[in-house]
Amino acid sequence: MHAVKIALAFALVGCFALGCSSETAPPSATPDAGGADVATVADAGVTMKPDVPEAVATLIRARPYQSLVPLQYDPATPMPLVVVLHGYGANGFVQAGYLGLSALARTRGFLLAYPNGTMDRSGRLFWNATDACCDFARTNVDDVAYITAVIDDMSARYRVDARRVFLVGHSNGGFMAHRMACDRPTRIAAFVSLAGAFTNSPMRCTPSAPVAALQVHGTADDVIRFEGGSTVGGPATMYPSARDSVAAWGRLNRCGALMMTAQHLDLETSVMGAETVV
Repeated sequence: MHAVKIALAFALVGCFALGCSSETAPPSATPDAGGADVATVADAGVTMKPDVPEAVATLIRARPYQSLVPLQYDPATPMPLVVVLHGYGANGFVQAGYLGLSALARTRGFLLAYPNGTMDRSGRLFWNATDACCDFARTNVDDVAYITAVIDDMSARYRVDARRVFLVGHSNGGFMAHRMACDRPTRIAAFVSLAGAFTNSPMRCTPSAPVAALQVHGTADDVIRFEGGSTVGGPATMYPSARDSVAAWGRLNRCGALMMTAQHLDLETSVMGAETVV
């Protein structure tokens, strides 16, 4: 999992319908700190819900995922769901802890799911997001269907607020968050892409509804570059810049063409002053 060195970051909160028209070990079965509330769905000790469609159940049995249900959960009250999408070579369990989302789910009260991509020939977990990242062997695994199945399965098990389903993706997971917003816009309210990027083939992204987007990217990132680039060399694996990724969602969400600069924020403790630009 590469380090994200934030010297400058910017964000766009896209419009809702009423607005403008590095490497880690494989995931452990051991819960994280304080984690009796962490479960591996479709593991040997977890039975499938009878009301889960068979197509969803098949995907989940083949690729179990972990989830966290906070103590505040009340079946009578719909609760937000956050799905964490890990970076290339990482896994969902580690990514949720790395971003602090496991602790945040407990204190702020939201459902958390952290699935895993599939393993490539080098032993690294990946998401098939765009041509740039990261199905380098071109297996064409359908991760859109799988992540949708995770949302469906969580919604069958718990009282998920369908209006508050969010994706948080890092690096390869950020690319995948963009892809999900393109392909399943009615299933998610918003996504965060940390050091990911939009597709370099905009014609492939034709969402039927607006999706709020937050792009966070460091200018010093030398893996997925702020100014855009290529993951493994050659035009086939090019990805756009962070600014172009934001501008793409501005157009898709029918926002104004002018990109505004807002306040400066002090988000990176290792950099002096308010280093982050919105």
